[in-house]
Amino acid sequence: MPEFDYTDLLPLGTDETEYRLITTEGVRITEAAGRRFLEVDPEALRLLTEAAVHDISHYLRSSHLAQLRKIIDDPEASGNDRFVALDLLKNASISAGGVLPMCQDTGTAIVMGKRGRHVLTDGRDAEHISRGVYDAYTKLNLRYSQMAPLTMWEEKNTGDNLPAQIELYAEDPNGHADEYKLLFMAKGGGSANKSFLYQETKAVLNEKRMLQFLEEKIRSLGTAACPPYHLAIVVGGTSAEFALKTAKYASARYLDTIPTEGSTSGHGFRDLEMEKKVFELTQKLGIGAQFGGKYFCHDVRVIRLPRHGASCPVAIAVSCSADRQALAKITPEGVFLEKLETDPARFLPDTTDEQLSDDVVSVDLNRPMPEVLAELTKYPVKTRLSLTGPLVVARDIAHAKIAERLDAGEEMPEYLKNHAVYYAGPAKTPEGYASGSFGPTTAGRMDSYVERFQAAGGSFVMLAKGNRSRQVTEACQQYGGFYLGSIGGPAARLAQDCIKKVEVLEYPELGMEAVWKIEVVDFPAFIVVDDKGNDFFDQRQQDGGATFVGVPTRNGVK
Repeated sequence: MPEFDYTDLLPLGTDETEYRLITTEGVRITEAAGRRFLEVDPEALRLLTEAAVHDISHYLRSSHLAQLRKIIDDPEASGNDRFVALDLLKNASISAGGVLPMCQDTGTAIVMGKRGRHVLTDGRDAEHISRGVYDAYTKLNLRYSQMAPLTMWEEKNTGDNLPAQIELYAEDPNGHADEYKLLFMAKGGGSANKSFLYQETKAVLNEKRMLQFLEEKIRSLGTAACPPYHLAIVVGGTSAEFALKTAKYASARYLDTIPTEGSTSGHGFRDLEMEKKVFELTQKLGIGAQFGGKYFCHDVRVIRLPRHGASCPVAIAVSCSADRQALAKITPEGVFLEKLETDPARFLPDTTDEQLSDDVVSVDLNRPMPEVLAELTKYPVKTRLSLTGPLVVARDIAHAKIAERLDAGEEMPEYLKNHAVYYAGPAKTPEGYASGSFGPTTAGRMDSYVERFQAAGGSFVMLAKGNRSRQVTEACQQYGGFYLGSIGGPAARLAQDCIKKVEVLEYPELGMEAVWKIEVVDFPAFIVVDDKGNDFFDQRQQDGGATFVGVPTRNGVK
């Protein structure tokens, strides 16, 4: 029999985080029963949470911004890689002004806390944290995304982005009984939807098979969650849900300090050699930073966990270009929040868009739809475009309502016949701005409508982020349509620089889900699916990641 040997499943090392002081008020030391306790007032938790939500909505870590700059400086990066990286740095610089959040999907608020055994509160910590979430989302230019279920089928937006996901543990953080340590995250729908669990067996536990398995699954992630990604892979787990939770924390680099070797005690560890091999794999896929190239990922974390002998869960998660998280701590010295980068402009290069990217084609959307289609058909997939003119904005609920009208025998609305449709939903509009942050949403949610809408004379040019299903490619080939990929991530830059006018066309009662008409100038996009049956992402799958250069011909692209 082995001797008793206790270990944390995920033992963290020394915390090297740089923090900034929020306040010294609301915390005090008290002595009782021969022990020293830290008393924390409700206001300290509320204030810390409000500050954290503000900061992660507007600022990024310096290390993340440095990785974007690295793409621009890498001579092996594709022109599209560099263009996306530059746009994301510009977006970060605008968002850091504190007015426009970095992404229009300002996410679900997720808070995880570890409260030392000598920390005293009134026991309503989750309520006070929730109040801080409420105050931040209602005061700032953020979006309300939480849907309350009224019945199994009916929902209503809560109007304040509550509830938050709050998980609190009774655990001395880093061995300190009088500290309260927290992790704040904002997780948008696109990034959250790219968390996957696979129930495998021991057969996957060898390097060759694991790399084959991971290549298949990583390719399937696509670009809907706005790469370059921070990719996390967890192999093993005492339960499926623990594997998934570990992957989420790893994608936020929260687990970077766990051991790098295993032991018979069974704790989890990082496999640094496997991280290197998986990262090299991602660079060879050819997907790149959304539209072809090398930088599908910034980095990779691979964590090996103990497992039941009859179960081998494998979890995959990503943190997207809106890499929103911050550590915090409450100690006898005060309330502290991780210091994020408030001057991201220092990472911008002294160069122009034209030096960083391939040739760009200007497309005038003021022209009739047949002329727009005739212009787009000249170019192969992956061509970079600059769009100027009107766009109609419609997403999930609006598409469902238009489908109901077609079911009732009504005509396709003229606005979808005459204009390109942008799948998006804005955050709140700050005073003095034409719109709030207004980046693209995931295109795949509208796939089921495309064939029917195009058959009815609408949705011939669609604009969003991420890959589409085969049915969309076939519909575009049959009816002469196009799907244009917008850069996922730079919602603040699009609002400030590209969107000049916003008006509601229909369904104003739907709020951000209404049908809008917007005027854009130099709006960046790429041809992803054309009218000849070509799909850029499908070709990435077929060619195993080799560089694709499209050449238009009479019968398609070769």
